[in-house]
Amino acid sequence: MAGAIASRMSFSSLKRKQPKTFTVRIVTMDAEMEFNCEVKKQILDEKIYCPPEASVLLASYAVQAKYGDYDPSVHKRGFLAQEELLPKRVINLYQMTPEMWEERITAWYAEHRGRARDEAEMEYLKIAQDLEMYGVNYFAIRNKKGTELLLGVDALGLHIYDPENRLTPKISFPWNEIRNISYSDKEFTIKPLDKKIDVFKFNSSKLRVNKLILQLCIGNHDLFMRRRKADSLEVQQMKAQAREEKARKQMERQRLAREKQMREEAERTRDELERRLLQMKEEATMANEALMRSEETADLLAEKAQITEEEAKLLAQKAAEAEQEMQRIKATAIRTEEEKRLMEQKVLEAEVLALKMAEESERRAKEADQLKQDLQEAREAERRAKQKLLEIATKPTYPPMNPIPAPLPPDIPSFNLVGDSLSFDFKDTDMKRLSMEIEKEKVEYMEKSKHLQEQLNELKTEIEALKLKERETALDILHNENSDRGGSSKHNTIKKPQAQGRRPICI
Repeated sequence: MAGAIASRMSFSSLKRKQPKTFTVRIVTMDAEMEFNCEVKKQILDEKIYCPPEASVLLASYAVQAKYGDYDPSVHKRGFLAQEELLPKRVINLYQMTPEMWEERITAWYAEHRGRARDEAEMEYLKIAQDLEMYGVNYFAIRNKKGTELLLGVDALGLHIYDPENRLTPKISFPWNEIRNISYSDKEFTIKPLDKKIDVFKFNSSKLRVNKLILQLCIGNHDLFMRRRKADSLEVQQMKAQAREEKARKQMERQRLAREKQMREEAERTRDELERRLLQMKEEATMANEALMRSEETADLLAEKAQITEEEAKLLAQKAAEAEQEMQRIKATAIRTEEEKRLMEQKVLEAEVLALKMAEESERRAKEADQLKQDLQEAREAERRAKQKLLEIATKPTYPPMNPIPAPLPPDIPSFNLVGDSLSFDFKDTDMKRLSMEIEKEKVEYMEKSKHLQEQLNELKTEIEALKLKERETALDILHNENSDRGGSSKHNTIKKPQAQGRRPICI
């Protein structure tokens, strides 16, 4: 008798045991880290199925939460070699080395610059909560025909799965479309809000499992309703404090970012000044060397010009002597014809020699004039080099700095208690209003995640050529089929409209 009474506990009877008031628990950083680690562990242990492209994105946020902003000088190649970031199923599915996986994780990790640790962990959870198996508790059940099925309970509602496919539910009952949930002994009954739809009944194997299912239903439905009711004064105050704390942290991060930017700019300015100083020193050294070379060239040219002048004078003297010798030879002509012929030959040779010496003298004179001109140009180059060295010496070393400061940046539906069946009821109008709010939230969330989905598709396309088809698991195949059909999952199964004519549920 006592067992029969215990087996008829329903949704409403367990809610009666809860206090009428509640307090909002503040999640500490340690508790949040522990929850995040638990979700990460379930994904790595493959208790929650995660597609390969989403696994890489989640790994990048996990690295951001652990290491902070990406710094190429610190986070060098191989710094993730000892980290467990991807499920073994994903690693074995592609012909990719650990270095290739690290390169793709680091590429997304670098894009998360500026995110604090709690922000990175929150983004990790936002992506993880969109996975098909996230937050779903599975229970083995049988329908009225005795067919083995799986019941999934999560924050969105109740889902019925095929035992071989835990990704896509065959049918779903959102919390805002359920009017009553109750059980008697081992039989569970789900009454939809729409009375035209047949009641869905199923059996579980143990009474303890029935109690656990009912408790999960109560807890998830209670959270579902709390998120959609007006906040109490205490909760509003706590949210206001949380917003103020968030704004204070944001201002602190902005201040630190500005200081970091100013420090980086100062370092860049210092490096630029040092580079310019070194360049000016090199220019001064080169100018000194050019000046020394100009002085040496000028000295050599002056010496060469002096030698040429002396040679020209010597040649002129020899030419004069040759002219005198020719005159003397003419004056002292030999009487005999032979002597006269010999004398004429000597005179001719003397004239040729005098002509050659005159030409050589003229050439030497031209060389002397050219050397004087070269000497004048060398002295002009020396004067310009000295003037350039003087300009470099008087040039200001540090330019003025004028840094521009960066700008500082519905209430819970009523429950109707029934004496013997111990059930709870929801009002149609409240549920319709909640449905509209949920749909609005989903549309806003889908708009925000559009860019993220584009990144995931890009990575999926990039690594698709390296996939090993023979290593795909059953969940991989199911996930790919769902994606090819347009992304069928528990989320859009809930959003599918009921069939025409409101046909009865048949599984």
